Amino acid sequence: MSIHNKLKPSKDAPYPDTFDHKRWRECMKNPHDVGGELDVPMQYEEKEEEQWELNTYVICECLAWRGIWNAEERRRRQNVDFGNSNYLALPYYGRWLITAARIIVDKQLVTLTELVNKQEEVRKRYE
Repeated sequence: MSIHNKLKPSKDAPYPDTFDHKRWRECMKNPHDVGGELDVPMQYEEKEEEQWELNTYVICECLAWRGIWNAEERRRRQNVDFGNSNYLALPYYGRWLITAARIIVDKQLVTLTELVNKQEEVRKRYE
């Protein structure tokens, strides 16, 4: 018996010797793999997009037109690779926006410092 078995492992980060197949399957599920899971009742209603959502859509389309990313890369980065907690916590176009920022930084089109400085500049305009 491992010393780790004497300690209670965290649910989110179990020790390797306590990581069973069931836990592995749970961790391998992506946010869209929700078939058969229980959920609370939800009322769906039409909503008019806010200006920031429309702007986000246009920015992301421009990135695609310029060849910065394609639809599959965007979907993979904002859905599958995004992490379940982030996926569930952010609105639809919020995920698009964060993914766009990650892509342009990862592809070294802008630096993270430049992006943060631009956010501060825009934030000050609206104060």
